[in-house]
Amino acid sequence: MQRSPKVAIVAAMEREVRPLVENWRETEREHQGRGFTFFEDEHAVLVCGGIGAEAARRAGEAIVVAYDPFMLMSVGFAGALDQGLRAGSVFAPHTIIDAGDGSRIEGGGDDGVLLSFASIVGPEQKARLAKAYGAQAVDMEAAAVARAAQAHGIEFRAIKAISDEADFAMPPLLAFLGDDGRLKTAKLVVYAVLRPWLWLRFARLARNSYRAANALCAALARFNCPAALGPRRQLQPASGPER
Repeated sequence: MQRSPKVAIVAAMEREVRPLVENWRETEREHQGRGFTFFEDEHAVLVCGGIGAEAARRAGEAIVVAYDPFMLMSVGFAGALDQGLRAGSVFAPHTIIDAGDGSRIEGGGDDGVLLSFASIVGPEQKARLAKAYGAQAVDMEAAAVARAAQAHGIEFRAIKAISDEADFAMPPLLAFLGDDGRLKTAKLVVYAVLRPWLWLRFARLARNSYRAANALCAALARFNCPAALGPRRQLQPASGPER
C-alpha cells in the first residue's frame, strides 16, 4: 500500500509551533484512550504531544496510526551544549543519541549531535553531557519520536531550535509537569510571581522561547517542508535539506 503523502510532525508544546499552525485545521481524535489535537493542512499534520520521552512516544504512535505518513519529524526546542549555539539557532542533527541506552539514530540533518536526555539540565550538567557524548544540543523527545518512525518503517528527521543557551540555568519546569506531559501553567505562574529573584530568568526564557519558535517555524520552510511552503511545492521523500 502507498503511504499518505503527508509529513507528520511531533512537537512537545503548542507555543513551539504556534506561528506555523495558527491557520491550520484542528481535528480531535483518540488513540488508546487518550485524546489528541491534530493540526492539519494539505501536506502535513502536527501534534503537540507534551514534554518528555513517554509523551513523545505516545504522540508519535498516535499520529502515525491516524495518518500513515511517509515521514515523521521531531521538532521543537532544545538546550545548547555548545557555547556557540545561541537562542534562536536552528539545529538539524545528523545523529541523535538516546542517553537512556546509548543508542544512536540518524537525524536526517548535518548540524551535529543531539542528545535526548531524561530531564532538563543546568549549565554544569550541560558541560558534562557535552564532554561525555560529544553532543552540541540536548532535548527530551527526539529519540522517542525516532523510535516510532523506526517501528513503522518510515523516514525520520529532527529539527530543533535553541531556547536555552549553554550557560542558562533553567527554572524547575519539570516540577510542574503533569502525567500527560503538559505544564501546569497556572501553578508555574504562581510559583514565578512569588519569587521575584527569578523574574529576570523567566523573562529571558520567555524572550528566547519566542525567538526560538519563530526561527523553528521559518526553518521548516528552509528545510523544504510543504506545510510551511504551501500547496505549490511538495516534499520529496528522498530529498535532502535545503541550506
